[in-house]
Amino acid sequence: MAAVTFNVPFVLGMMRLHEAQEMHQASHLADWIEARLEQGLHWFDHADIYGNGACETLFGQALRARPALAKRLNVVTKASIANDNPAPGSGKVKHYNASPEYLSRAIDDALGRLGVERLDHFLIHRPDLLMDAAATGRALDDAIEAGKIGAAGISNHLPSQWRRLQRHMHHPLQANQIELSIAHSAPLFDGSFDDLGADGHAPMAWSPLAGGQLMQGEVSRVLNRLAGELNSTPGALALAWLRTLPGRPAPVVGSVKPERIADMLNGPETLPREAWYELLEAARGHCVA
Repeated sequence: MAAVTFNVPFVLGMMRLHEAQEMHQASHLADWIEARLEQGLHWFDHADIYGNGACETLFGQALRARPALAKRLNVVTKASIANDNPAPGSGKVKHYNASPEYLSRAIDDALGRLGVERLDHFLIHRPDLLMDAAATGRALDDAIEAGKIGAAGISNHLPSQWRRLQRHMHHPLQANQIELSIAHSAPLFDGSFDDLGADGHAPMAWSPLAGGQLMQGEVSRVLNRLAGELNSTPGALALAWLRTLPGRPAPVVGSVKPERIADMLNGPETLPREAWYELLEAARGHCVA
């Protein structure tokens, strides 16, 4: 089965959208979205827990202020993390919930907040160890057949977990979001990255810059040297490192700063093989065996 692709330099992660006060103005956010579309960036990654729904709400207000934008962009959103970081003494416990009731409500709520007719991709954010795969699979199939979501997928799941769900679905899981970067290459060695490709999932890489870790130490030194040689920037090369992998993983970039986004667009689509392995060596502290 051939995987779908996101076909963009990177996906724009909306996790911190609510932290930028200027983005609380619908017209300003609409301008920002339009500018990103003009740069060829049309995939936006959300989740119900981002700002406790505020990020989807702000994004939806911008789309309502400028309705033509909705037809030019694509939305990914995620759900299954309940009571995220509960306040001490609240009596609430953080947990995962992939029950049909929870996910069906999450899909409807996301559609309402975002003001779109369909979610292009809907992902189960974290694996729910109590999931009834048959019931959840039916709920996702029903959402696809109702036109509420274009495709279902998963995030942070083991191959055994997503395959248990897939066995109970008529429609294929199509997107798979994992932590992946130069500094976090474990999925390339434990077989999970190969598994998602074999199952036809379009890969997405969250934390592609490893929370700034890549801009320190030996990896930073190599990135800066290569940036000079390739007339690029360190951040752009870190994203190109990911896109060089089979299946062209789509990095999910969390910045909303236009200058930062422009910086990460200033690079090649992929890296030369030796440069790719040099960065892997710098992160792992030793060459490949």
